Amino acid sequence: MNVVLTGKLTVARPPEQAFELFTARGEERWVPGWQPRFPAPAPDDSAPGTVFETSADGRTTTWVVADRTPGRRVRYARVLPGVTAGTVTVELAEGAGGHSDVTVTYELTALTAAAEPELREFAAGYAGMLRHWSDAIAAALTEMDGGE
Repeated sequence: MNVVLTGKLTVARPPEQAFELFTARGEERWVPGWQPRFPAPAPDDSAPGTVFETSADGRTTTWVVADRTPGRRVRYARVLPGVTAGTVTVELAEGAGGHSDVTVTYELTALTAAAEPELREFAAGYAGMLRHWSDAIAAALTEMDGGE
């Protein structure tokens, strides 16, 4: 089973600034518990070929930056062993008022039949996940701006 899930959100920053919020280290600003681990030095965490891992719920996901256009697009390959594998693409475009229109696409495949229910659940909650992202990013930006 595989799914392609696409959704949109708006970030109150121009693409060149909003881009960093979708990098391994940038997500630490707005994703609770997000702590990427880099097995090799990664001075530029959005450089193609960069590898990092994240852990949640006792499971580790491996991520690889597949490609990027600085300030505009980043695509990650990701594998949660025994569960899912696929890509995550984040594309940023100029929006109204100096904001960014962000499109997030997950293309995931269940690696086993036993993983299919989890993938179905992820797909069903995708729109809600992106609403949460939007709220969390807005709150982080407000905090970064000094609570204004």
